Amino acid sequence: MPIVYNKNIDEHSVLAIWKIEETEEEMLAGLQLKQHEWDIISSFNNGKRLLHWLSTRLLLRKLLKTEEYIDCQFDEDGKPYLTNFDYKISLSHSYDYAAVMISKDYAVGVDIELIKHKIKSIKHKFLSDVELAQKQIGDNTEGLYICWCAKEAIYKWHGKKGLEFKQHIHIKPFKLKTEGGSLSALVELPTGTRELTVHYFKTKDGYMLGYVQAPQD
Repeated sequence: MPIVYNKNIDEHSVLAIWKIEETEEEMLAGLQLKQHEWDIISSFNNGKRLLHWLSTRLLLRKLLKTEEYIDCQFDEDGKPYLTNFDYKISLSHSYDYAAVMISKDYAVGVDIELIKHKIKSIKHKFLSDVELAQKQIGDNTEGLYICWCAKEAIYKWHGKKGLEFKQHIHIKPFKLKTEGGSLSALVELPTGTRELTVHYFKTKDGYMLGYVQAPQD
């Protein structure tokens, strides 16, 4: 398993990225699966979806450092959780990469995306005019992906339906750093407005990743 990034974010949280190079058979051999998981696998209609599903489960096993069965379920809002390990988790994948973040104490969110210019055609769907007026966002492809990954990571951190990227998550002005940096976002939650810090970085082969970890109300 080629883990290309593995970092202890702090004493609570770990983030890892895996480049998918194995076959389905090789990954299946490294997992313990039960019938409900085989049912999920049989529902996939293309190989890439299966590779993504398998890779996040294998990466979870590596981060948890266990040979035990890992029961990864999804709640009614689509947020992943573990039934037999006391960790909060977040999963993401894009093309040839999978990313997993785990934490003992904090809710977490991670998103990885392959950078493509076509994001410019949908920028108004997830960013407000105020956000787009920021010079580091505007028509800057990397700036747009930083914002997308940040908002997606926050959405996963929150883990509840109804949080809208454009309406409820507001990116504050930040300095774009290609090698990696952080930004602040104001998030309008049912419990009130929270300010969260999102960290981001670009990989050498053109992916953007954003992640957040913070206690929830």
